[in-house]
Amino acid sequence: MLIAIWAQDKNGLIGKQNRLPWHLPNDLLFFKEMTINHTLVMGRKTFEGMGGRPLPERQTIVLTRDKNYQAANVLVMHSLKEVLAYDQKKDEKTFIAGGSAIYREFLPYCKKIYRTHIEESFEGDAYFPELSWDEWQLMERKQGAKDEKNPYRYYFETYTRIDA
Repeated sequence: MLIAIWAQDKNGLIGKQNRLPWHLPNDLLFFKEMTINHTLVMGRKTFEGMGGRPLPERQTIVLTRDKNYQAANVLVMHSLKEVLAYDQKKDEKTFIAGGSAIYREFLPYCKKIYRTHIEESFEGDAYFPELSWDEWQLMERKQGAKDEKNPYRYYFETYTRIDA
């Protein structure tokens, strides 16, 4: 099952120079808890923005058009079809983890969304693609704890696709 997971500011911003424009440790912990022991799919720029190494205890798929691209300890794939075929062969969660073009390509196939909505504005260069929210039902919205290390007001949201 494909699941999109991301954090965004109130304007839909998700990145700045292939990194997160904010530091929110509770969101990073949420991301880890949701994705541990599952598969992550991300574009090459997102992967390299994370240091070019896979996150522990997760299978990472790097999606790139570059047929010669190689990275240690990850699966390199070159098409949506290839990732969908991989996902269908296993009975577990596959998380779509960015960037913008990857989300745009995979959203029609996602059945669930985990979104962290940060009620602040930041500067950056990557935005989450337009989404038809009428295709999604909010299942849970939980306010995150605000403290010295997590200085913003934010919410963890879970959506499921409404079957037509």
